[in-house]
Amino acid sequence: MKTAIVSSKTSVNHLTGDGHPEQPKRVTAIVEKLKKNKNLVWDSPASFDHSILKKVHDEDYVSMVEESFPNQGLKFLDGDTIISPGSKDATIDAVGSVIKAIDGVEQKKFGNAFCAVRPPGHHAEKNKAMGFCIYNNCAVAAHYLIEKFKYKRVAIFDPDVHHGNGTQDIFYDNKNVLYLSTHQYPFYPGTGSEKEKGNYNNIFNVPLPAGTTSEKYMNALDRVLNRLVEFKPEFLILSMGFDANIADPLAQFELKSEDFYEITKRTLKATNKFTNGKVVSVLEGGYDLNALANSAFNHVNALIENNE
Repeated sequence: MKTAIVSSKTSVNHLTGDGHPEQPKRVTAIVEKLKKNKNLVWDSPASFDHSILKKVHDEDYVSMVEESFPNQGLKFLDGDTIISPGSKDATIDAVGSVIKAIDGVEQKKFGNAFCAVRPPGHHAEKNKAMGFCIYNNCAVAAHYLIEKFKYKRVAIFDPDVHHGNGTQDIFYDNKNVLYLSTHQYPFYPGTGSEKEKGNYNNIFNVPLPAGTTSEKYMNALDRVLNRLVEFKPEFLILSMGFDANIADPLAQFELKSEDFYEITKRTLKATNKFTNGKVVSVLEGGYDLNALANSAFNHVNALIENNE
């Protein structure tokens, strides 16, 4: 089976204003880079029952978001989370992409998938948009796996350089989901200390200092993989930010684009015996366009190899 790229042209209609780092060209840069690879299947978002959003986010929050999309111009949901008229379809298609990816893996239409979507999701809490995020795409994915496919152990690994406070918030009291994160700390959004463990010891944070090199990161990754193996996940979700790249303007890690191949390969190797290779990856951060495209390309290459 092949690796699928699930994406939607509506992502470019989610406008955030001139100079905003979470820009439409992010997905375009990745798609253009991946088009050169002939070993991929391309797919588009699924339609889905929007009530699933209210299983992950508070009902009042979902209603607020639905009513917030402007007819023209830009609107702020928080200090750095901006929406435009085209954001309505983009946010729904981002969620629809992860649904399509999971269904495709479960139905064996493809081996694994990368969802090239925006807006990202891991900062979106139960009742709050923040950090460029509106709906928590990976949280919806995990809930969907548990509700529709009856999984008991779903793992979400988040190597984005910023801590996924939203995903942690949503699953802090859920024994079926293990959330693991490596991230720069102390740093935005301020969460992610080792003391934050979840009510079922289901949160595993590995905070790392600014200036973390490839070597130091890979050493930290060993801790993540050990915890993953202990958990024995039946399905793996990668909350895949690429802003730990040394070229990224919004953080101070020093990873190279090639490191994302190694991170992915090692993570899959450690979990394949539990997941049978079932993995869906979802785009989070990454704001230098060249570094983002190259990092995503290397990440997807590791996904492709895992099907062989």
